Amino acid sequence: MAHTYISDLVHCVFSTKLRRDLISPEIQPQLWAFLGGIARKNGFKALIVGGTENHVHILLSLPATMPLAKAMQLVKGASSRWMNEKHGRDFAWQEGYGAFTVGISERDNTIAYIRSQAEHHRKRSFEEEFLAFLKRHNVEYDPQYLWG
Repeated sequence: MAHTYISDLVHCVFSTKLRRDLISPEIQPQLWAFLGGIARKNGFKALIVGGTENHVHILLSLPATMPLAKAMQLVKGASSRWMNEKHGRDFAWQEGYGAFTVGISERDNTIAYIRSQAEHHRKRSFEEEFLAFLKRHNVEYDPQYLWG
């Protein structure tokens, strides 16, 4: 889009189906790199990818032409296929995701937060972390649908 300039940073969080520990530490670097490659291939950027055995955080920079829902469909679909082909473990992501806007002044803090996931989750579960995100961003939710 000519003459359209945006800064659209979105911190996306999603877990494995039923929050199963299917992303071993040995696989994580490969999966994080693959997720970044999906973004590049499809015209958007993954500024950082990180997570643990049961969930992923991605800081996306989206162009004006890429709806968030489409970006997430591409990321989750291709990575799920890749995990099943490469690691054959009946892999699936949760049905939905969390997506939280990030101002440019919070970009570096968000990157540091995503980098420190392993350390962070020694003290806090994915469920606790996700609920804190929803509350901090004033996202309404129905608890009966939260964990599927």
